[in-house]
Amino acid sequence: MAAAAPPHTDHKLGTPILDQPQLQAGGGTAAVTEKARTLDHISDNFSKYLKSAYDDVNKRYDLTTKEGLAKWLVTEQQASQDDVQFFKDGSFDDFIRYYMSGSASVMRPPPPLDDTYPISNYFISSSHNTYLTGNQLSSESSVDAYKNASVLLRGCRCVEVDVWDGEPPSSSSSEDEDETAAPKPKKEKKEKLGLRKRLELRFGRKGSPPPEDQSKPAAASSNQSPDQGADMRIEPWRSNVSTRAEPRVLHGYTLTKDITFRAVCATIRDYAFVTSDLPLIVSLEVHTCPEQQEIMVEIMREYWRGMLVDLPLDSSQNSEEIALPILRDLRKKILVKVKRAHKHPGAADAKPSTLQAPSGEPQRSSSVVSTSTSSSEELPDGTKKPPAPKAKISEALAKLGIYTGGYSFKSLDQPEAKIPTHIFSLSENTLMEVHETQPAALFKHNKHFFMRAYPKGLRLKSSNLNPSRFWRAGVQIVALNWQRWDGGMMQNEAMFAGTAGWVLKPEGYRSTSDEATQKTAIAHHNLDLSIEFLAGQDIPMPPEEDDPKDFKPYVKVELHVEKHEERNAQPIPGGGKSKGGEFKQKTETYRSQNPNFGGEIIKFEGIQGVTEELTFVRYVLSALSSSFSNCNR
Repeated sequence: MAAAAPPHTDHKLGTPILDQPQLQAGGGTAAVTEKARTLDHISDNFSKYLKSAYDDVNKRYDLTTKEGLAKWLVTEQQASQDDVQFFKDGSFDDFIRYYMSGSASVMRPPPPLDDTYPISNYFISSSHNTYLTGNQLSSESSVDAYKNASVLLRGCRCVEVDVWDGEPPSSSSSEDEDETAAPKPKKEKKEKLGLRKRLELRFGRKGSPPPEDQSKPAAASSNQSPDQGADMRIEPWRSNVSTRAEPRVLHGYTLTKDITFRAVCATIRDYAFVTSDLPLIVSLEVHTCPEQQEIMVEIMREYWRGMLVDLPLDSSQNSEEIALPILRDLRKKILVKVKRAHKHPGAADAKPSTLQAPSGEPQRSSSVVSTSTSSSEELPDGTKKPPAPKAKISEALAKLGIYTGGYSFKSLDQPEAKIPTHIFSLSENTLMEVHETQPAALFKHNKHFFMRAYPKGLRLKSSNLNPSRFWRAGVQIVALNWQRWDGGMMQNEAMFAGTAGWVLKPEGYRSTSDEATQKTAIAHHNLDLSIEFLAGQDIPMPPEEDDPKDFKPYVKVELHVEKHEERNAQPIPGGGKSKGGEFKQKTETYRSQNPNFGGEIIKFEGIQGVTEELTFVRYVLSALSSSFSNCNR
């Protein structure tokens, strides 16, 4: 379960705090959505309003008759006639029972998913640094973050795994080594070290190549040829799992705690398709040496057998001409997103190799490719976070990126941008710059090819970017910090609520469209919106509040609408950093956990530039320093 924030600090970080976090959605259909949408009682305030509504409806439709009941359900509720099951005689008690069920929700179910388009034609519910349970600098890593507290049981379809070199398990029989080991720094001295020094103590040599004398094997096999010396640095595939070093998962160069890559793969295996049978993308951020990468491949093949896409669906296509498959053909499949080699001069003239099925036991490979990683970032104490080392991706690992092969982004014109299965990952700041300088090229790229946006490194408290701004640019994978319940996550839930985590883009955003820009790809309208508030029920008080008489809740309403600067590729005021809605209003404040809003009406009139599919209404129930949010499309 996500870690709770200490009182009086950050109530959004590590929430929602629930015994069953899978009750809370976040980016798709939660594991027990139906239970989460039901009520076990109705307050007196609500009962009065429902009685008034019942009298009005019964007068117009006569709910005591089958014909009148069916007409009301279909015409006014836009519900299925199956909801007749909640009514016995059309009485007020039946009416109450209906509204306590999930069937009476004001939210319409999403339309049936058309799964016949290539997979780049969908928005995908996505997570950033999935393994963390709190902030980006010092929180725990946990497999539960993949399972229920953060993502898989809440509908996420793209998870991130940062993988680093592991350490051999300690041996209880090595008493002599323990006695001769160098003493650890005393605690009081360690506390005096700066953050940078503490990070270097923990990570300074992780991922660095071993010294020359340690990189050579103790003995070579009799059938080894002299030119295979470099290849011998890779461990044998079937070494003893209990004694070998295995990769681990953590946020590198921070104080976050680690978990094993094996445990993460086991959790993904068990929970990947509990709430959705649509494909799961596992985004690997690799910082391991080639030897550890071979172990990564071994573990993924072992745990995801039958689910892992490790060969093209069409085996006759070569590696650089593979077409993206349609969504339907990848149900219950795991796709690996991992870096590939950049194309070098003359590579286009070379005949691409055809991917073949592995024969028997996986083969060790000395072929590696270099990939660049993120640059250094500033830490809270003003020092610079060391840049992550350049990982050399082994051929065996790179080949697993069948339909989601990553390349370092340089420009939209680089050779790799034409490979059908490529994917560029850009930070929010870089993407904003590209949108302002090359809006048409960016929109065209994202109609046909994958792109991923992720939060900038300085979001240490796991805050989120504004996802709708990037969806409107056609970005399919907008990775969010699910550890934090804020405006960004609210929009993510609004986009994917009730879905299986994949949402078909609006027609003008698809690869079949001739629309050239974001401005013309979708119809824009003027909006007049009126919202009436009746009552609230059982609103939980903030952690620091214990007297209901001092509890003063109110509701804030925000509209997340495309700005005209965004539509015209101009610099967005404030740099686009705000996650708040462009239009905001709030109700009066009431002193009660069961407030009676008395039919208070909030109006938004003459709002321009509204696109129905990509505009969101967010409701924030606030009281003192606490807030509880919901967001709708």
